[in-house]
Amino acid sequence: MPTSLLAVLLALQGTSAAPPALAPDQRALLRCAAAFALVAEGQARGAEEALRWPALEGRGREFFVRALAQVMDEAGLDREAIAAHTRAEARALSAAGEVDRIMPSCLTMLGAAGL
Repeated sequence: MPTSLLAVLLALQGTSAAPPALAPDQRALLRCAAAFALVAEGQARGAEEALRWPALEGRGREFFVRALAQVMDEAGLDREAIAAHTRAEARALSAAGEVDRIMPSCLTMLGAAGL
């Protein structure tokens, strides 16, 4: 069974130290990566709200990996820092119920990435 994006995100757990600030475009990449992870996890569970979106396991996973690598390189972050940023974005999106609101723009970003 393939590892879910959310499981990958959780596996990257480290300390709970506050991560350094990111540029807005970097944060947008991580927000979408986190949103794709949350939706893909919901789709794997058969959650009705997640199944409204296109299947994200393959394309979402590739976006997730590329986005984290890009932000790590651009911001000079290590694995622990990028994981902290991505977990924070996932928590914020979940807590605010914003996944459905940002998914249209994230899907546009996914398409622009050629995925």
